[in-house]
Amino acid sequence: MTGVQTCALPICKAKTVRSASSGGAAPAGATTGATRSLTVTLKKSHKKTTSQQAWLSRQLNDPYVAAAKAQGWRSRAAFKLIELDDKFHLITKGSRVVDLGAAPGGWAQVAVQRGATKVVGVDLLPIDPVSGAEMIVGDFNDPEMPGILTEMLGGKADLVLSDMAPNTTGHAATDHLRIIALAELALEFAMEILTPGGAFVAKVFQGGTEKNMLVPMKRHFAVVRHAKPPASRKGSSEQYVVATGFKGRHA
Repeated sequence: MTGVQTCALPICKAKTVRSASSGGAAPAGATTGATRSLTVTLKKSHKKTTSQQAWLSRQLNDPYVAAAKAQGWRSRAAFKLIELDDKFHLITKGSRVVDLGAAPGGWAQVAVQRGATKVVGVDLLPIDPVSGAEMIVGDFNDPEMPGILTEMLGGKADLVLSDMAPNTTGHAATDHLRIIALAELALEFAMEILTPGGAFVAKVFQGGTEKNMLVPMKRHFAVVRHAKPPASRKGSSEQYVVATGFKGRHA
């Protein structure tokens, strides 16, 4: 039997159905506590564009968004790192971790929760405090930043994370080039601050990592792989490049 209730948001209604229509399984560790879930349908709004309406609809019907809120993660992106770590065992007990473009702090939360003892997040924007981590406002491209972070960590990093992405233009080729350029900068930074044996993770878009980034990665890391965690939306072109076994800057 289907019931209807008014959503807290004035622009939508929530219909109770027997299975979520959002598509995709619930995140690992998430529990629904019921066999039925809510699917939110939006009323048309003249104040919002079609793309804004689509984004809001995805957010309201995304099981990862609901699970992140229920479990206390800053954003659904936390599940991407959880899934990558489950697969590649990136975060070790007592490790030192740098999170580039750390806002809103979800990846730093995961690093702390999974046993890292030193976690530093860097972003151009202020970030609310994350228990067990240090958040600083700054540009990781600042020549002084590797030294600053090494001092904060008490040594070289075991893992450098980058979930950064530029604002998209909608033009796939342009967006691909822009995110690769950002990932290349993150790689250069990582090779300055990583300890031998360390790992690097960066967001890229489908189309893979370009040769001028992939070649040095394969030279300086033992293993380089691409992965798309289940938490990445099916319609998204994002994936991650995961490099492990850092050989050193001069390898």
